[in-house]
Amino acid sequence: MSEQDTAAGASPSLIAYKIHDYPSMPIVPAAVQRDWMNKTNERYAYRCLPLNIANQHGWFLLNTHKVRCVWNGRDDHDAVSIICKAGPKESPCPVISHFGSGVVTFNLNYLFRTPPGWNLWCRGPSNQPKDGIIALEGIIETDWSVATFTMNWKMTTVNVPVDFEIGEPVCMICPVKRGEVESFKPQMRMLASEPELKDAFEKWSASRTTFNRDLARGADWAIAKSWQKDYIQGQGPGVKAPEHQVKLEVREFVGEGTKP
Repeated sequence: MSEQDTAAGASPSLIAYKIHDYPSMPIVPAAVQRDWMNKTNERYAYRCLPLNIANQHGWFLLNTHKVRCVWNGRDDHDAVSIICKAGPKESPCPVISHFGSGVVTFNLNYLFRTPPGWNLWCRGPSNQPKDGIIALEGIIETDWSVATFTMNWKMTTVNVPVDFEIGEPVCMICPVKRGEVESFKPQMRMLASEPELKDAFEKWSASRTTFNRDLARGADWAIAKSWQKDYIQGQGPGVKAPEHQVKLEVREFVGEGTKP
């Protein structure tokens, strides 16, 4: 990590060092789109701003090979059958059964580096469920470790094929500051102890109740409005957000080796 990378006020660097010179998983800013959200009535799922922000909060690693996995329910390494059906012949299939217990492992072919004090949260793509399998999550100290990490998925069904398609996001990475969550001092209070906050909440709650009631009754004003937009507009009764995001501008990876 250079002095420029750690200088005060400079944008922190996230570096992916490509280990082997063969076609590797592309790393791209995480997309806001999700197939199941597209299929909701009038795409209403995209009205939930917290979902949209979470969808974009990091980078995707995109699968390079079409792979089918089947677990027979046992714990040994051979209990998962992995069949690579397609992909670039010049690169090995990244999927193996390494840990047993129905865990499917993706080798990523990258060594990541973050600035001092920053970890890398490795997980499945946010808000993107997959039948028969669940992504396992890990947080890695990538500011010092010289070891690579893998992306792992735990199969949840027995004798049911699970396919990973070419171009499908199989890993999502997001930098997080080490120790930040431990710096918080959690407290429990009654809402009545904050009169202004209580008043604002009650006004919002009453507005929400009225809107949902009138929408169910078919009131013209509620139908015309369709849905309440206070949060997505960064406002509430007597409140205006000092900082508010409706989308993220996550940067592309640049430099040598950015091509698959």
